[in-house]
Amino acid sequence: MSIHSYLQQHHQHLIQLLEACVNMDSPSRDKEAGDRMAEWFARRFEELTGGRAERIPNSVYGDQVRCVLGSGSRQVLLIGHYDTVWPQGEAARRPFFIREGKAYGPGVYDMKAGVLQAMFALRALAELNRLPADKQVVLLLNSDEEIGSPTSRALVEREASRSLAGFVLEPPMEPDGALKTWRKGSAHFTLRVHGVSAHAGVDHDKGVSAIEELSRLVQYLHGLTDYASGTTVNVGLVKGGIGSNVVADYAEAEVDVRVRTLEEARRIERLFAGLTPSLSGARLTVSGGIRRPPMERTEQVAALFALARKIGAEELGMALQESGTGGVSDGNFAAACGLPTLDGLGAKGGFAHSPEEFVELDEIPRRAALLARLIEEV
Repeated sequence: MSIHSYLQQHHQHLIQLLEACVNMDSPSRDKEAGDRMAEWFARRFEELTGGRAERIPNSVYGDQVRCVLGSGSRQVLLIGHYDTVWPQGEAARRPFFIREGKAYGPGVYDMKAGVLQAMFALRALAELNRLPADKQVVLLLNSDEEIGSPTSRALVEREASRSLAGFVLEPPMEPDGALKTWRKGSAHFTLRVHGVSAHAGVDHDKGVSAIEELSRLVQYLHGLTDYASGTTVNVGLVKGGIGSNVVADYAEAEVDVRVRTLEEARRIERLFAGLTPSLSGARLTVSGGIRRPPMERTEQVAALFALARKIGAEELGMALQESGTGGVSDGNFAAACGLPTLDGLGAKGGFAHSPEEFVELDEIPRRAALLARLIEEV
């Protein structure tokens, strides 16, 4: 029996489990809810695959889950998360439902369907005796990806350093279901400007406006955006001053930067570190830096995609395309460790982080089969 046929036979079981987990809230900052979700996925993994699941204690957010299948020396890493952007009570307000071949509900697309796809892919490999004896598959499920992976980054990096390839269970690029061979890196900076306050009507000439200084910096920073190279700089939040009749002695701004390469990331960090005020009497402090390094398209990543495209075309009737995005994932951390990483291997659907998010149910067996065959062949 082919892996795809096996997964088609077990499709309804996957949908039943998808309904159960989507109807469980798992917001990133709710440890109690996160721990319940972690335990649920750990138990399902063991039941489905016969592998072993370990909960890694987390004092802040839900526990991380490390699932292992096989005992070979060549490790393949699957990266996912069980937290969602939705608050406690969201599942009760709009529970899982199916309409016209699509499943809806909080977190169904990002990324509970992707996690179950991976578990059923591993189940197929185990039950059909298709997992090579020299391989071990580690499935990491973290609890805080939606808020930047503050407590799980080190775990991702540790497992990435031990692995020969990484597959990320985030959704593909829509509407064509393209796999992601690159992601931009992200940086965040805070600019704080101190000026000199004065009465705007009486002593205007004695003041140094922090807002004026900041406005000059904003214009300069926005001018750094270069679409050709993939660098974007966005000042997204500005505040300062206490009233229109007071020369502002303080202003600050929050800045988002996206870059395609690590070299560009380092250049941007140096540039921000070298910013200086242009107004006499103004002082500037800059904090922040790169939060997620870029996931660059290397020759090894291109080879992973070529393998996926070959499997898709020859076995699954899929004409896979590759793409990239300015959004980030835990794949950024894995790739920065030197791990060849292919992203977008989760469920096909749409409207992530929206009440309209959905997955295409008929696509799940094919996508799960693709992942299983990649694990087998890589």
